[in-house]
Amino acid sequence: MGSSEERVVAVIMVGGPTKGTRFRPLSLNIPKPLFPLAGQPMVHHPISACKKIPNLAQIYLIGFYEEREFAIYVSSISNELRIPVRYLKEDKPHGSAGGLYNFRDLLMEDSPSHIFLLNCDVCCSFPLPEMLEAHRRYGGMGTILVSKVSAETASEFGELVADPETNELLHYTEKPETFVSDRINCGVYVFTPDIFNAIQGVSTQRKDRANLRRVSSFEALQPVNRSLPTDFVRLDQDILTPLAGKKQLYTYETMDFWEQIKTPGMSLKCSGLYLAQYSSTSPHLLASGDGSKTATISGDVYIHPSAKVHPTAKIGPNVSISANARIGAGARLISCIILDDVEIKENAVVIHAIVGWKSSIGRWSRVQGVGDYNTKLGITILGNVFVILIFLSVTARESVAVEDEVVVINSIVLPNKTLNVSVQEEILL
Repeated sequence: MGSSEERVVAVIMVGGPTKGTRFRPLSLNIPKPLFPLAGQPMVHHPISACKKIPNLAQIYLIGFYEEREFAIYVSSISNELRIPVRYLKEDKPHGSAGGLYNFRDLLMEDSPSHIFLLNCDVCCSFPLPEMLEAHRRYGGMGTILVSKVSAETASEFGELVADPETNELLHYTEKPETFVSDRINCGVYVFTPDIFNAIQGVSTQRKDRANLRRVSSFEALQPVNRSLPTDFVRLDQDILTPLAGKKQLYTYETMDFWEQIKTPGMSLKCSGLYLAQYSSTSPHLLASGDGSKTATISGDVYIHPSAKVHPTAKIGPNVSISANARIGAGARLISCIILDDVEIKENAVVIHAIVGWKSSIGRWSRVQGVGDYNTKLGITILGNVFVILIFLSVTARESVAVEDEVVVINSIVLPNKTLNVSVQEEILL
């Protein structure tokens, strides 16, 4: 273990409104990192995991969103965890490593011995203290969290090869065209401050190449000759790949769950993974009930304290019900996310679906997806948009209403719609 004098900072990359377009329509309403999974904002899960790091001094969120979009949440979570959380807005894209380097002076204010770097759209158990302990044993510049996946899906991620005895990173390639390894990069790292020297080295090499290069104006326009900006540094291609095999980087393999949250379907799957994790980490967040005085609860379920659930409703498994939702008598909910102010009326059924803010589902209606988290229409989404009325200085939400005895199967319904007929496998704009 490290000295009690050593301090650690954590950085969580949250992206921005121009990123994560595959997460729409859910990200049309609020920043993707604030979309609730298992009753908590997506970014809350890695932040809570960081709280367990020994000698943690501060947590930074880096992204392209406007600061006002995170101001309330950052203040709230700082008070809740009693750890300073600060949002830093990038002025322009710098790449995953360049963004870290851009704020190096701020990150080094606490003179940390180690810096954690996490991606917000990663869902896992975040074994950060174990990673730090392993990293100190290895003695290198950085340690990468890795996971084993199927050979068929490995090419969607950064594949790597590590020494089975020492765990040294020997080879790294980002989304290769041919199979390299079934071990992938999980997007969670711990570095020493030497990472800044490595990033600066990439920028310096680019400047030197730019000064030496002498090409005609025609050649300069060709894609092969176009170079990245000197301050745009990618962590995977520019740092991990060239440093592999040089006794600088090591791996720590997680045997627990790991997923990437790129699509609405994956958000529903990951909400279920976090709910399952609550049974060991936060059992007080899970609802219980036997159908007598409270609803019948099956499996892992989160219900916000302000939600109203009828005692004859049956909820679960994998259900998250947000603030001020109203669940009527005889309703049946399975594998779904119910957002704020939703009303689900008597005997309605919701399965494999995300029901957007202020939407309503009528009596005896059915909203259902097939449960394939990887396909576009694998779950049903009743979405809505966050409309800002600047002159009135207020916000309004446009909801989706499903009338009585209507069936909605494998569909995506965008804002301001009233469905009075059944639909199947449609996208209603």
